Amino acid sequence: MNSNTFRLAALAVAAAPVALLVAAPAHATGATTTTGGGKASAVVLRTALDVSLLSKTVDVPLKTTLNEVHAPASAEETALRVRLDGVNHGRPFSVLRADVATANATVDKHRAEGYSNLAKARVHLPGLPLLSLIEVEKVTSKAVCEVGRKPVAESNVLGHVSVLGKRVTLTSGGTTRVHVPGVGEVRLDLSKTRTTSRTAAATALRLEVSVNPLKLNVADVKGEVTLAEATCETPKGPRPTKPADNGDGGTTGGDNGDGGTAVKPQTGTGHAPAAVDTSLAETGGSSTTPYIAGGAALL
Repeated sequence: MNSNTFRLAALAVAAAPVALLVAAPAHATGATTTTGGGKASAVVLRTALDVSLLSKTVDVPLKTTLNEVHAPASAEETALRVRLDGVNHGRPFSVLRADVATANATVDKHRAEGYSNLAKARVHLPGLPLLSLIEVEKVTSKAVCEVGRKPVAESNVLGHVSVLGKRVTLTSGGTTRVHVPGVGEVRLDLSKTRTTSRTAAATALRLEVSVNPLKLNVADVKGEVTLAEATCETPKGPRPTKPADNGDGGTTGGDNGDGGTAVKPQTGTGHAPAAVDTSLAETGGSSTTPYIAGGAALL
């Protein structure tokens, strides 16, 4: 056997597994990593009110929440009582009472969801112990943010609604004004929702309050009251890892739709014939060539 021919054939056979080992990492560039980052929250009641007494000597903020949660959490309190100096003779008064008042917020690597639910509820303001600011039969809000899908926000107001003792008819997505002489005015925004590419927010009822109940020891109550609110933010989810560097300033990887070129599987038989053909061109063929080719294929 020609020694040069044998040496070149052996090198061609040895080169085949090396090509496989180099090409293998290129097929792993489609691996993904999870980054998380989702958020969700829910609240049954939120007040942001300013309370001024008749004498104007006391100006007290009434900022309270009931069942405000951030994922992962849940709450099911059905009553909220607060104490304000100079109001209700120094005793606590009830801001909200309800048969059902729940809030839930959950997040995992694929989905974030906020949900709030309020049923048979009454909201009171300081200085109006016998007259409810609002009574509702049932209100719910839900916000869902899922990886790969558009965020969804929805809220519902079911049954009757009364404001300052008046039963009102609400328009979905609209604004309703209620005026009661000698008491004040309330503006209601019903079923407000908002979505972006990664977030969602829903509010069943938002009230802008301006109440001045004369001769009830409270001169002015102004601010906002929110019922049944839910928000979410989509988790960042899986994303492609950086393509592997092939050592010549370029990258290798499968075609992921951004113009990259897929790497074709490499095999030993794809390289061995090229080496053998070159050897034959330089040294010439011989009667041992079939035996060499057979041995290369066997290895």
